[in-house]
Amino acid sequence: MKRLSELAVGQVAVIHSFEIDEIFIKLMEMGCVPGEIVKVEQKAPLGDPISISVAGYHLSLRLNEANSIFVEVQP
Repeated sequence: MKRLSELAVGQVAVIHSFEIDEIFIKLMEMGCVPGEIVKVEQKAPLGDPISISVAGYHLSLRLNEANSIFVEVQP
């Protein structure tokens, strides 16, 4: 299991769980729900923010938000 913030551009994973409860509701409203497939599309030059595709659209997340999402990397 990894954190979403640790994935490289192009990697695909399935959302497993969340670490921080305050961010949990906000992320679920944006389509980041357990079981959803995510793909890291882009990272800013300094790594913050990152762009992911989830639930059929692109979403930008701050590094601290991505750090609170646990994912299972897909082969």
